[in-house]
Amino acid sequence: MKQATSGTDRLDLLHTFVRIVEAGSLSAAAQQLHTTQPTVSRRLQQLERLLGVKLLRRSTHAMKLTEDGERCFEHARELLDRWQAIEADLRGVQDEPRGRLRVLVPSVFGQQQLIAPLVTLLERHPGLSVEWLLQDRLPDFIAEGIDCAVHVGLVETPGLVAIRLADLPRIIVAAPGLWGEGPAPEHPTELATLPWLALNTFYRDEVVLRHAQSGETLRFTIRPRLSTDHLRALCNAAQAGLGAGIASAWAVADALAQGQLVHLAPQWLAPSLPISLVLPPTRFQPARLRAFIQLMKEQFPEVPGVQPPQAPSGNGPG
Repeated sequence: MKQATSGTDRLDLLHTFVRIVEAGSLSAAAQQLHTTQPTVSRRLQQLERLLGVKLLRRSTHAMKLTEDGERCFEHARELLDRWQAIEADLRGVQDEPRGRLRVLVPSVFGQQQLIAPLVTLLERHPGLSVEWLLQDRLPDFIAEGIDCAVHVGLVETPGLVAIRLADLPRIIVAAPGLWGEGPAPEHPTELATLPWLALNTFYRDEVVLRHAQSGETLRFTIRPRLSTDHLRALCNAAQAGLGAGIASAWAVADALAQGQLVHLAPQWLAPSLPISLVLPPTRFQPARLRAFIQLMKEQFPEVPGVQPPQAPSGNGPG
């Protein structure tokens, strides 16, 4: 088989490799490139021979980047983005954002509170498309081909770039009458005896609360009747009367307004959760990524249910 020698050939091979990784399979990449799977497979093998390394490990059910493949993917995306920037500049496009942006966002927050900023982004930049991935985790940016992530909670992975956008206030809620007869509990000492729900990616067996005015901090242990890793499940269980729980204020606003939930001990708050835009370290950011970063900084103060950043605290999904 003819070995690739020209710059054009090499760019084509790198483009195919990037498309394979982003699409998740050779067949999906072939469909997106309007070619056949054997052609895509042949280009991958040609690139591996050219570089002298194995880039992908493939089995019947999975495909995974090798360590060399991860480095190649990072370099390839940066090189292709730079090439697009050169073309755009020389053609007088003024670095207009275009192409596909892959963004990972919290599952509930991303499908409710962040759709308005997303619409603004796409209306502002017609040449841009977005793959909006709803998952409560930080991704492996290189292996998964993710450009950036909106993350709720502390960012503890070394080497990542985190741009603090806002904080999420959190409150204690329960279904009416969960506490029995009389008025709703006003003090943490009354909360400790209630049945509890836990959002186990943040709190499992202890609740920490701070008084909104005095700053006094109290904590007590809980034995949750239900532990879950999803905010919506916790909110639904609370509405069903299964127990008290801590939730982001925006997520329970409608249920509170409709009387389905009650705000307990309203002078006491759980530590707010930081919201950050997280990116892998890179020397070059394509126009589409710069546009998204700028829009997030611009639009986030207007997102319902958030507040300006405070001192970092807490961890977990919003």
